[in-house]
Amino acid sequence: MKLAHVSDAFAVSPQLEPNDMRGLADAGFSTVICNRPDDEELSQPTVASMREAAEAAGLAFHHIPVSGGEFPPVAIKAFAKVREEADGKVLAFCRTGTRSITLDALANIEHESAAERINRAKIAGYDLSGLRDRLGE
Repeated sequence: MKLAHVSDAFAVSPQLEPNDMRGLADAGFSTVICNRPDDEELSQPTVASMREAAEAAGLAFHHIPVSGGEFPPVAIKAFAKVREEADGKVLAFCRTGTRSITLDALANIEHESAAERINRAKIAGYDLSGLRDRLGE
């Protein structure tokens, strides 16, 4: 399990497996967000199996799928709502973690500037500089 800590309360990860959920709970996470649609790749676990494992580990589980580089407002709002209402640390994942950190930057629940969000992502290992215009100031 490769976690990229973006802040004290938020991390992203590439694809997780159901058996990773207990480790996330043990690491102090309370909420998991899956940003992958089901059947994106044949080898990925189903959302149902991920939800079941997360809930068995005592984690809240949310499915906010995005694909094709599209980040619709409804997905951004849903992501922001989960982050704002989470009772503890949140881990979001997708195939590489890029969609998850992008959703976080677009949701901007910390009310940071575009430069701050781009820098935070860079420190976590993700390049969001191409989103500068969309992130605004």
